[in-house]
Amino acid sequence: MTIYDSIGQPYSTTRIPDRRIVNTLINLLNLPEGSTIVDLGAGTGGYSVALADRGFSIYAIEPSLVMQTQAIEHPNIKWVTGYAEAIPLPDNSVDGLISLLTLHHFSDLEKAICEMHRVVKSGAIVLLTFDIRLAEKIWLYDYFPWLWEDALRFLPLQELTDLIQSSTKRRVETIPFLLPHDLSDLFAAAAWRRPQLYLQPEVRAGISSFALANSHFIDPGLKSLAADLSSGQWDAKYGKIRQLTEIDVGYRFIRASSICGSTLTSWL
Repeated sequence: MTIYDSIGQPYSTTRIPDRRIVNTLINLLNLPEGSTIVDLGAGTGGYSVALADRGFSIYAIEPSLVMQTQAIEHPNIKWVTGYAEAIPLPDNSVDGLISLLTLHHFSDLEKAICEMHRVVKSGAIVLLTFDIRLAEKIWLYDYFPWLWEDALRFLPLQELTDLIQSSTKRRVETIPFLLPHDLSDLFAAAAWRRPQLYLQPEVRAGISSFALANSHFIDPGLKSLAADLSSGQWDAKYGKIRQLTEIDVGYRFIRASSICGSTLTSWL
């Protein structure tokens, strides 16, 4: 049983693929339509569907059956139950691979990286990850300080890129992902300009840090946040953040391309 068998039931209601993430994935993969892509740790398949709708063939690999049952059927998607440490596909069988905000859930990161490299031919491996050490300490951590400590589970970006390079001998590039204020995919810091969303149980249920945390840690922050929003204290202390349209809070895309592959070009 995976953790998402217990916390993943409402996942698809708030983790809606964001078009800007989809476009960035396509640009970083740099593959022609019809190419075969692995979505590793596909969850409920939102990004699998978004890529399939753009003409790609997808292997959606996900260990949780609870997550899989929420998926939308698509003729270009094949669902495979499996883990990152033992991807159930032959060597050099796909053109590219994506894995979004999953690395901290892998039991053996080095083995998972080697598996990604094994199944991809000459195309790119594209990851979305998060390094709290690169983040501005925004208001969210004032109400939920344990989130800062929890985020330290993510490997430091430099250590991660070094591990990918040494394990695969690929060219590794990192690209900052500034979070837009209106992201549809409500992962941990996505509602940075919409504090009221964190008061919604369904939003917190789609964020593993909240879903797995003891209510003893969550409830005081929720009460304080609700009170400050109601009284206007939140806006008095943090309202200037509403003037921003995007923010860098430590999210990064990583592209690992084969040595013989193309270098990173303009992807915006």
